[in-house]
Amino acid sequence: MDTILSNFTHGMADINPSLRLHYVSAGEGNRVIVLLHGFPQTWWEWRHIIPGLTEAGFRVIVPDYRGAGDSWKPQDGYDKKTMARDIHTLLKSHLRIDTPVIIGGHDIGLMVAYAFAQQYRNDTSHLIVMDAPLPGTTIFNTLRSDQRVWHFAFHQVLDLPEALVNGREHLYLQFFFNARIYNPAAISQEDLQIYIEAYKAPGAMRAGFELYRNFDQDEADNRQLLKRHGKLNIPVLAVGGETSTSGPLMDTMMREVAEDVTGLRIPRSAHWVAEENPTALLRGTLQFLQDIL
Repeated sequence: MDTILSNFTHGMADINPSLRLHYVSAGEGNRVIVLLHGFPQTWWEWRHIIPGLTEAGFRVIVPDYRGAGDSWKPQDGYDKKTMARDIHTLLKSHLRIDTPVIIGGHDIGLMVAYAFAQQYRNDTSHLIVMDAPLPGTTIFNTLRSDQRVWHFAFHQVLDLPEALVNGREHLYLQFFFNARIYNPAAISQEDLQIYIEAYKAPGAMRAGFELYRNFDQDEADNRQLLKRHGKLNIPVLAVGGETSTSGPLMDTMMREVAEDVTGLRIPRSAHWVAEENPTALLRGTLQFLQDIL
């Protein structure tokens, strides 16, 4: 772990008076790729992917989004339009990036990445979405009633999830990861402990549940953005795990909201694609970006 950490640069960015975002960066140059983690993860999700992207010539930015990791945990603002605005402020006002970026996201990060691409079209060159349903699509409404995504309903209940999970973060997060994994060894006990410590922090589990409590607002926002701006016309890579619930539906789902969609299934993985099979994910990502390599 120390070797991995030594190759990355950490920073904190003031977004507004109630929010500072922690981010990690690696590499240099004008070809920038931004990767947004899911729940219950942090920037650490991308630890296996970052080196290969920097070796290919990319500057990589991996934030802890609002409420996660070492970022601040305000009481509100967990709709994905607001969270996308956080990332835009980080890139433009703090990092002074003035070229369009490749933005990618997994799970909740997928939802933020899509909101970013829709709102900031001139600042986005490519979109990569990984293994999650997008609010506002028919696929989302189909999957949210699937018993395998039971946590959608549980996390949306006010107050009770915080009370039940408090002091039992290890039990809950271990179950949460194992319920949606192909290779349990892909997330080691050391990795799990990093996530557990992050979500034991004051306000962290509440912030995580608020991500889900804003799904209805996200659905309304995404439908409005699609109506106002139309489908995305940038290249989109839709990634799904071979054995995940949403894996086989990703490219079909993204064609509801984008014109130029490439599908990618990651073998020997379920939901946690960046950790279960980072080699295949990196290879597929670089192939998708080969026009700018």
